[in-house]
Amino acid sequence: MTKTKKTASEHPLTISKDGYKDELYRLQVELVKLQRDIIARKRKLLVILEGRDAAGKDGTAKRIVEHLSPRETRVVALGKPSDRQQTEWYFQRYAEHLPAAQELVIFNRSWYNRAGVERVMGFCTEYDYERFIFAVPHFEEMLVDSGIVLIKYYLDISKAEQRARLADRRKNPLKQWKISPIDNVALKHWKAYSDARDEMLKRTSTLHSPWTVVAANDKRVARIHLIRDLLSRIDYRGKPKDGIHAAPEIVMPFDPSLLETGRLAK
Repeated sequence: MTKTKKTASEHPLTISKDGYKDELYRLQVELVKLQRDIIARKRKLLVILEGRDAAGKDGTAKRIVEHLSPRETRVVALGKPSDRQQTEWYFQRYAEHLPAAQELVIFNRSWYNRAGVERVMGFCTEYDYERFIFAVPHFEEMLVDSGIVLIKYYLDISKAEQRARLADRRKNPLKQWKISPIDNVALKHWKAYSDARDEMLKRTSTLHSPWTVVAANDKRVARIHLIRDLLSRIDYRGKPKDGIHAAPEIVMPFDPSLLETGRLAK
């Protein structure tokens, strides 16, 4: 009897290496179709990827853009602000990277640095943080009203998984560029990051720009279902008639009940 290859749709919580490669190829073909439609219809798409250190943001962004046109695609991963930028309006250095017509932009970390790293590590004052939390829903509403399609993902991993991934970074010579001083204290400040995440999600998930949470302990599964969710959100020419769907066990709209029931890592 011939064995049939397992697919991601049959086993949403696990996926074989071959199944991952096949499904990723299928989804990347769909991403190319989506980009062609974005270009043809002069649309603007902005995807925000947030999560703890080593949550899988880099790898996810890489797989999304891998076969897309670099002229209309950008991954934005800003470093530490300069002295001059620290005196600017907080959103200013991000605003210059927003998508124009025909563009897809991915923010690998974004203005939400203020609600995470900056707050936990004391890089901003509590006053600065509160000003940000008050302003960001209005800022994002303006983006959406201007015609930008804004989709926000939070990649959630457990403490054990973060520990393992950070250890791999230190040992793997191909991942040395990912190491930062912040990595060295990520586990030490685990609870503070959890508290900051919870408050960020509760206070900045709005009707105009809701958060979507991705269970990301399994990198391959997370990438597949995040891309599926992204494709499911937007109509484009050539989209499969039966649609594209992410597993609700992996990708879920943020709701405070996720915190109350322990669905997010503590």
